[in-house]
Amino acid sequence: MTVQEERKPKFETLSGIEAERVYTPDNVGNDYNSQIGFPGEYPFTRGIQPTMYRGRFWTMRQYAGYASASESNARYKYLLAHGNTGLSVAFDLPTQTGYDSDAAIAEGEVGKVGVAISSLDDMERLFDGIPLNKVSTSMTINSTAAILLALYVAVARKQGVDPKQLRGTVQNDILKEYIARGTYIFPPAPSMRLATDVIEYCARELPNWNPISISGYHIREAGSTAVQEVAFTFANAIEYVNSTLARGLSFDEFAPQLSFFFVAQLDFLEEIAKFRAARRLWARIAKERFGAKNAAAMMLRFHTQTAGVSLTAQQPQNNIVRTAIEALAAVLGGTQSLHTNSFDEALALPSEESVRVALRTQQIIAHESGVANTVDPVAGSYYIENLTDEIERRAVEYIERIERMGGALKAIEAGFITREIQESSWKFQREVEAKERIVVGVNEYITNTTNTAKILRVDRRVRDEQIARLQALRGRRDAARVKNTLNALCEAAQGTANLMPAIIDCVENYVTLGEICDVLRQEFGEYRGAISF
Repeated sequence: MTVQEERKPKFETLSGIEAERVYTPDNVGNDYNSQIGFPGEYPFTRGIQPTMYRGRFWTMRQYAGYASASESNARYKYLLAHGNTGLSVAFDLPTQTGYDSDAAIAEGEVGKVGVAISSLDDMERLFDGIPLNKVSTSMTINSTAAILLALYVAVARKQGVDPKQLRGTVQNDILKEYIARGTYIFPPAPSMRLATDVIEYCARELPNWNPISISGYHIREAGSTAVQEVAFTFANAIEYVNSTLARGLSFDEFAPQLSFFFVAQLDFLEEIAKFRAARRLWARIAKERFGAKNAAAMMLRFHTQTAGVSLTAQQPQNNIVRTAIEALAAVLGGTQSLHTNSFDEALALPSEESVRVALRTQQIIAHESGVANTVDPVAGSYYIENLTDEIERRAVEYIERIERMGGALKAIEAGFITREIQESSWKFQREVEAKERIVVGVNEYITNTTNTAKILRVDRRVRDEQIARLQALRGRRDAARVKNTLNALCEAAQGTANLMPAIIDCVENYVTLGEICDVLRQEFGEYRGAISF
């Protein structure tokens, strides 16, 4: 008897009312003409799978990574032991921007907002005792995405795992870095080359890996509206698709491996509608613009994270409620995986207690709320369907406007997308300050109680120990092989070949992330944010 057979899930309410797999006008007696289709069928408004969560819950991830690889490894094992079904890695700023931990510019940032990774030695310790053929791993990394993916492949090989078995995602969305986040290294053209190299490599070598997670999350966190989040994300996606098509790959060949990343904000019903609209719009773009024939190439598969920007340092326990509302919106919207923020993240790195509460929030939604009993239970709501249609319509208007400018890259370089986000952010903040929007505990219902949340701090010794390990590594590795692999990378960068094989060869010989990026900086130059406003 299997575990699934033992569980025999009941798809019914607490009163014993059985839930149908899916509801349509036919089985609820409505006489209006529905155009929304069925789950698992084009245009996938109601979900990309016919059974959705009745067959399998979304992947429950918790974004984690801090201090040293060993400390982060301990947190990952803690999360897996408490019911996490996937890992999500946060990297520190030096790792994100291509510097080793001992670089002068990295001082003060090592291990602070994520784990410090400078070499294969660090990556081996990060995943020590975690079999990479048994977990799905998401890595939030962009300008150095190719290097981190190479390190992950190298660790798998050292574990004896065939890379074709690897499951997970590397964010690799460099365009949104120029728009909303800022952890870019190289100018847009070589950055696009690297991002496309990863997509091409994965299409041919890592069939179960998502080579890019095209991110609306950071666009929204920067202050955009829900409509802008969908529109700007898909404008970027079109740019990546065109770049990959230029390599000679067909859309159906690589599109099933594309993934997306959205936020779940506090406007509960709008967020549900946003996910439904995005799924339908991407299906239409795939079919009508790129000629997709394979249904899998039309499916919008996305990860969701609750809104970091909605968390408040004031009355931090209120954030538990905010996160629960946002997580429920993501589930009702049909997400494939979900990260729930911890209530103390507006203060510091999350504690084990707050991470556990965040994970339990997902588990309560999955097992106790009943919302997973039927697929797309909100379908047919006049308001939800109207919102879904309106978000899609307005997003299309933005995409068409960006197309008239020459595409996302041209719109980014002209400063258009950034200006639009800034305008929306300013409008929201003005409303909060005028109390036209109430933020509980911030501009209304204020108390003078002292915060008692436990603050997790990164020990200053982390950087010293990281530097010591890095210097010891440089002393024991094969210097001749390091030099040869870096020379080969330099030659590859001067040409047009896919850089992934050369980068993998480097990391397997313990060349550091910073050394690889220094070679690429020399060939590609550095971007200084010269966007016209």
